Amino acid sequence: MARTILIVDDHAGFRASARRVLEAAGYEVMADAVDGDSGVAAAVDVGPDVVLLDVQLPDIDGFEVARRLELAGVSSLIVLTSSRDRSDFGSLIEASGVRGFVPKAELSAESLAAVL
Repeated sequence: MARTILIVDDHAGFRASARRVLEAAGYEVMADAVDGDSGVAAAVDVGPDVVLLDVQLPDIDGFEVARRLELAGVSSLIVLTSSRDRSDFGSLIEASGVRGFVPKAELSAESLAAVL
């Protein structure tokens, strides 16, 4: 089972609450990043089982981050998250090759495990 996580999100409050929720469920949050470029670097550096990746980042979007992680040979499972609804992204989620999507408002250990 996937146990180590990298959180990539530009909102400090979400990173902190996601960390609390996931660590309380037994996940180890290895690192977090505030934008796409630092998220790619952190994923390459720490090699987490899962990257919890915000779709909307200040530099590059989550879809581009996922593409760069694939090109870099990172084998982490990628789960996209957003405050927007899944339907707002149309077929982009499926086309990106990520493991799945969890809305930020519904993030829990159970919702993450269901995607994984």
